[in-house]
Amino acid sequence: MKEWLLNGETWEVKGYWPWVPLKVSSMEIGQELLGVTDWMPATVPGGVHADLLRAGLIEDPWYGLNSWKCEWVENRWWVYRASVACPKPGSGRTELVFKGLDYEAQVFVDGKLLGEHEGMYHEAVFDVTEAARAQERMEVTVMFKQAPDEMSQIGLTSRTHTQKSRFNYKWDFSTRLVNIGIWDDVLLRVHEAWTLDDVSVTTDADPNAGTGEIFVSAAVRSFTVREAAGGDGERGAEGDAGGANEGGAHALTLRIDVTDPDGAIVAHSESPIGTDGRTGELRIPIAQVRLWQPNGYGEQPLYGVRLTLQADGAVMDEREFKTGIRSLSYAQNEESPAEALPYTFVVNGKRIYVRGVNMTPLDHLYGNVTPEQYEYYVLLMKRAGVNMVRVWGGGIIEKAYFYDLCDRHGLLVWQEFIQSSSGIDNIPSKRPAFLELITLTAVSALKAKRNHVSLAVWSGGNELMSEPNVPSTYEDANLAMLKKLVEQHDPRRLFLPTSASGPVQYITPEKGVSHDVHGHWKYQGNPGHYELYSDVDNLFHSEFGVDGVSAVKSLKKFLPASELRPVSMNDSLVWRHHGEWWDTYDRDIELFGEEIGAEIGLFSRASQWIQAEGLRFVLEANRRRQFKNSGSVIWQLNEPYPNASSTSLVDYYGESKMAYYWTRRAFSPYFASAEYKRLNFRTGETFEAKLFAGAHAATEGMTVRSRLLGMDGGLLHEQLDAVSVNGEHSAHAGDLHALVTEAFGSLFLLRLELLDQAGAVLHANDYFFSTLEREVYAPALAVGEGVQLTGAALGDWVADEAAAAGETFAAQGDDVRANDAKVNDAKANDARVNDAKANDVKANDALRRLKAVTRRFKLTNDGVHVALHVHAEETTNGWWMAADDLYFTLLPGESREVTVTCWRKRAGGFLAGDVGAAADALPELVFRSF
Repeated sequence: MKEWLLNGETWEVKGYWPWVPLKVSSMEIGQELLGVTDWMPATVPGGVHADLLRAGLIEDPWYGLNSWKCEWVENRWWVYRASVACPKPGSGRTELVFKGLDYEAQVFVDGKLLGEHEGMYHEAVFDVTEAARAQERMEVTVMFKQAPDEMSQIGLTSRTHTQKSRFNYKWDFSTRLVNIGIWDDVLLRVHEAWTLDDVSVTTDADPNAGTGEIFVSAAVRSFTVREAAGGDGERGAEGDAGGANEGGAHALTLRIDVTDPDGAIVAHSESPIGTDGRTGELRIPIAQVRLWQPNGYGEQPLYGVRLTLQADGAVMDEREFKTGIRSLSYAQNEESPAEALPYTFVVNGKRIYVRGVNMTPLDHLYGNVTPEQYEYYVLLMKRAGVNMVRVWGGGIIEKAYFYDLCDRHGLLVWQEFIQSSSGIDNIPSKRPAFLELITLTAVSALKAKRNHVSLAVWSGGNELMSEPNVPSTYEDANLAMLKKLVEQHDPRRLFLPTSASGPVQYITPEKGVSHDVHGHWKYQGNPGHYELYSDVDNLFHSEFGVDGVSAVKSLKKFLPASELRPVSMNDSLVWRHHGEWWDTYDRDIELFGEEIGAEIGLFSRASQWIQAEGLRFVLEANRRRQFKNSGSVIWQLNEPYPNASSTSLVDYYGESKMAYYWTRRAFSPYFASAEYKRLNFRTGETFEAKLFAGAHAATEGMTVRSRLLGMDGGLLHEQLDAVSVNGEHSAHAGDLHALVTEAFGSLFLLRLELLDQAGAVLHANDYFFSTLEREVYAPALAVGEGVQLTGAALGDWVADEAAAAGETFAAQGDDVRANDAKVNDAKANDARVNDAKANDVKANDALRRLKAVTRRFKLTNDGVHVALHVHAEETTNGWWMAADDLYFTLLPGESREVTVTCWRKRAGGFLAGDVGAAADALPELVFRSF
């Protein structure tokens, strides 16, 4: 089998009123019905909204309230067309394949209807053998009906009837912008007389013996001469499996070649195909195996597996896979109720504490998401210490490239089938047509995703409930059907009925009823947040979050100038349109005072501080109960739409919030944490906190150093607590008790440092407390007046691809001293790193070829007050940015070195133009404190 991608062909799209494309001309006057648009260039894969924006037919949907003006798009019919070259035919069938049609379409070749297709997630496959053999080119036309009327976030799950992504009908983190179009690859698939089908490549390992196994199974489909030359039409989802020797006796064999991660052949086998057209399960032993490990536990070596189908010695089909070798099993939690499901993941014999995130689709226009966008977000997860990503059931089953990246970077995948709660009722749909559609989706997903070593667990969907606060179980007919499909097609992996999986849905202080739970998604106040999360007993926490306002850099891109102000969503339609559920105004005023309501930058930073503080406490509280609690999965990593405020760690434009970096610290392999019950301790009271430490591996002889410090950096209290950890559990290192005196001032911090035997810092955490009764963090607003933050570049920007050769792209004549130039703003506490000649023409010629650059910086606080939450902003807008650490605090006279990596923006859809005015410029950074 060979495949020819058709994405790069010249595609066009045109809009019509419903049914008009089938009529062509008016019955009454015979006049041609022209349509609502002319033909315009189309991006494939993609969605029609991006094409309309590029053609100037809609305004930027993300700006202000503009998405309201675009809702007509979903109510039109859309026709795609392209003339494509016909490849050389094989001895079997030629098929036209659409990997993702969104949503209901008719497909034509040369004006002839091949068939209809409904569903986003299973291939639309059409036999075009006759057309491909008769001519050099064929005209492909795809006619989409208007988007189906489906439930948004609020509705009735029991009445859902499609397998279309629901989030873009309106969700709390998105608007209503319903995608239509060819959202995944289009290709021509040319078969020989026999082809491989239903291929499964999975693995297992014995870590103690140092051995592994690769399990391979496949079916063979045959094409008789009659079939190969037969009429065009859509092939069923399962294909037309024929006997191995249909059409005559032939010796069919499957050859398997396995290469190690370095490309050396380590195994080879040949097996005959049975008379039933199947191989059975073939086991390929691998000696001295290099184990695939989750992120943070080791490397991710990938073995190559090549399958070659031969008929009488002639090659009929070849498939290549990359897979890791590892064992995967599931265990109940420590002290788990007997009836609880197994929530602990065991990889290569070691229990893995889940440090996870929920991922929504990266964009409303999911068809336009680029490989570079996928890479950026996967690398953000990896750099944050994430080892599991939940692909949420209200979104999409992602494109193949995403799962390839998870394989490469060690991210375990929690994959949900496409169904979700709806609020009014959350009962899984039993409509016969829906069950047929979700079966097609499930079988397609199971057969494709099971071959990814990163896939760890299947789930029936998001927040499915038989009654309020009672998650649905395997007894539900819908979920029982999905469970059976998983057992049939991917029997080595766990199927959970839903997330959360009960016996109650939402987090509660009640003991003994919380297995896997969801919630909350809001900061629960001071002291309520700390009292709740330090005293819960859930076994797993697969969805929860805290909301925070987006960066001002991002807000300026979609809020009109008149709306760039702190405001409650009760008082602004535009803010409400960009995140109604996630209003933090009253919360933040209560904690910081009215002053933050005067300036959008201050308001954004304050909101992000509370998001980071609230989220970190939940993560650390859960981790302190490892493996009574088996993990945390944050809601949410990203957002598909620009929100003024949301629970995302990274906003729509790729800007990481403070919570991203505090999550990174909470997910660190080594960690020190403090348990406290409130943020404020009045003068004369005793400050109290319990101190904990943990690590991935057993480590002895460590020390937790605790220091209470004033905003001038003065030492108020210090203690050292010896601690050792077993690599499985957090250890209670000690208790901190200190009398709060006048010397503490109105704001003070607790700095925890986990030290190794030599005194080197393995992990550090800063916690902030107040002596005030109200507006406890208001004193932070005055701290910046005594901060003098300076930044120095330690060398030049270095291209990742050229790092080994030492190739750099500094402006000619620059020296280190020039890079030390500073612009100090006492109010904003900025430190700019200037590269006056960075746009040198020679450098830019090379930069056009670059994908990512890195640079190291030294940041110093030369002021008399602590520099709170030091962070960076990339100011050219041409690069995405991440650092190995940000949003840390520098004491007076303290310095820290950080490495910053920038990736050139290469996004699709509405983000295609978000590249800044100087597309060829090097990154430029400004560093700020709170």
